[in-house]
Amino acid sequence: MVEADRDQLVERAERWIADDPDPEARAELRALLAASEHDELRARFDGGLSFGTAGLRGRLGAGPALMNRATVRATAAGLARHLLDRVPGAARAGVVVGHDARHGSARFAAEAAAVLSGAGLRTLRLPPLAPTPLLAFAVRELRCAAGVMITASHNPPPDNGVKVYLGDGAQIGPPADEEIAAAIAAVGPLRDVPLGDGGDAVGDEIAEAYLRAILAALPDVPDRDVRAVYTPLHGVGAPLFLEAFACAGFPAPEVVGEQAEPDPDFATVRRPNPEEPGTLDLGLAAAARAGADLLLVNDPDADRLAAAIPAPEGWRVLRGDEIGVLLADFRLEHAVAPEQALLVTTVASSTLVPKLAAAAGARSEVTLSGFKWIMRAARPGEVLLLGYEEALGYAVSDVVRDKDGISAALVVAQLAARERRAGRTLGDRLEAIAERFGLHATDQITIELEGAAGPERMARTMAALRADPPSTLLGRPVAAVADVAAGVRRLRDGREEPLDLPRGDVLVVEAERARVVVRPSGTEPKLKAYLEVIDETADRGAAREALARLRGEIAARLE
Repeated sequence: MVEADRDQLVERAERWIADDPDPEARAELRALLAASEHDELRARFDGGLSFGTAGLRGRLGAGPALMNRATVRATAAGLARHLLDRVPGAARAGVVVGHDARHGSARFAAEAAAVLSGAGLRTLRLPPLAPTPLLAFAVRELRCAAGVMITASHNPPPDNGVKVYLGDGAQIGPPADEEIAAAIAAVGPLRDVPLGDGGDAVGDEIAEAYLRAILAALPDVPDRDVRAVYTPLHGVGAPLFLEAFACAGFPAPEVVGEQAEPDPDFATVRRPNPEEPGTLDLGLAAAARAGADLLLVNDPDADRLAAAIPAPEGWRVLRGDEIGVLLADFRLEHAVAPEQALLVTTVASSTLVPKLAAAAGARSEVTLSGFKWIMRAARPGEVLLLGYEEALGYAVSDVVRDKDGISAALVVAQLAARERRAGRTLGDRLEAIAERFGLHATDQITIELEGAAGPERMARTMAALRADPPSTLLGRPVAAVADVAAGVRRLRDGREEPLDLPRGDVLVVEAERARVVVRPSGTEPKLKAYLEVIDETADRGAAREALARLRGEIAARLE
């Protein structure tokens, strides 16, 4: 680093220190300055956290590129300005604030509530350690103009974030996300941001209303006899999950004791993401010992659901697409008016659910990944039966206008109990669906791109794929390449079709009975490729072999 750049970096750090409201963060930065840790300082001051998918998320620490009280204060101040300028009656309607059990969550929630109340907005605070679905539900239940949830969901332990909901109870989307980002950028000195008393606490009545609402939306199926094991993965879902199960009439599930209590360090797992290898090991062992029918897993803020079932070769962890297909099939079976029903999936999810919907006379829609798109897909008069994305996110009604791992678990348990009474399993149900529609087997490649060079490598890989996409998949000619960023689907014969999707950094490569979707993650520094092969004979071995070959083809293009 040349001397002039170093001097400029030091000056920026000193300006930040002078305005940072947190004495611990100021001391952290002063220590880095004293030790001449210029590379670390540059990582913290080259740019800042990006306010995007539902809010912002990042590693804890001092400086504009990390999660801390200063970035939370600026975010809350920008949100307050946006609401007061753009949302009529926002001051009276106000904002509801919740937080999970991660490091810093309680402090960040208090900071946000102080800023929002200081701006003159009615501010309500959920009880401590609230699941994210409860916050999303509370926005509409309390008729608020917005909601703020302090959580990093399933991210690694050093992370935290701010998730923002609009008055319709769904995650922020365009144009509000860009407007809020601009308002955050325009916030002046943080020491000049007025602080209030943090507003008023909300009692247990909001959880009681949530439970009544999700129970009323369950399919009208009486079966409840299912033996389940449950783990909240050291998160905050257990109290509400267990109460929901009891109120619905299910036998109490056995809880994995080592993971039952909130723990911001997530001591028993490398990462608290149910999709990560090894994360479910304790739950699978407990389910096997208990002779259970079903393992149910929430991520730390309980907005996602994983599930596993016994199988002849041992316990089988269901893929997100498999859970989505089971939920879709079950919800369609019990739809009162299929012609008014809607099922929503994403471009990264399996193509099977739209086929189930069409066969039942229901409408389906495919959106970009993210529940800010999924929950806004319904037309007037339609009833949402299911919204899902392959990353274990499910909305089994529109009671919560976001993914909800608790209400989804109730429906999975209903279906498992129904199949158990008939002498079948969820695996049998999946086989029956495959026999009707072909086996749609899916898999995923994840490339982790940590560090300052990660975004550049991600952009370079996506640009290379756009410039030279695969010409074959599994030896079959590619029929079309859909570039969602450009808004076009280019056919093999050279013709182009417009895409009915918002713009996004997504590339879809389509061949006969094979498809690949590549996109950067919206919440973590990862590049993801979603693979799907279809075996019309429902031959699981052949599908596994085809997926393995496709994985090899695509992995070579992502290196």
